[in-house]
Amino acid sequence: MNRDTAIELLDRLHGSQNEFYGGGSSTALGLLLTPDITWTVPGDNRIAGTYRGLAQVFGYFRRRRDLANQTFQMTRRDVLVGEGDRVAALTDGSATIGGNDRRWSTVGLYDVIDGQFAACWLFPLDQREFDAIWSA
Repeated sequence: MNRDTAIELLDRLHGSQNEFYGGGSSTALGLLLTPDITWTVPGDNRIAGTYRGLAQVFGYFRRRRDLANQTFQMTRRDVLVGEGDRVAALTDGSATIGGNDRRWSTVGLYDVIDGQFAACWLFPLDQREFDAIWSA
């Protein structure tokens, strides 16, 4: 996948996630995900797990939105592309959780099929901090 295509797809994904996490519609986000999507979040926290299918993935998205009281936002920093349909994105997150402003960074590794996201694996740069943030 070329870099410009990857950036455009990731910007659409993060933009629609930010809209949803802010309390907006899930329509645009749903169109970017395959029906059999898998989303994996590591760690020992309230959002960790492997979610399969749109219902479970949207359940995870809603939990994250609710824990952050609709303050969660994502900002893409960099993108890594290569041969094939796998893309990596360095992304910063921020939210107010439990009354505290929190920030973290992750690498998201995505499988893309025909312009839709089929899988995501999140890799927090500081797993201990990520667990503390999402356990509050």
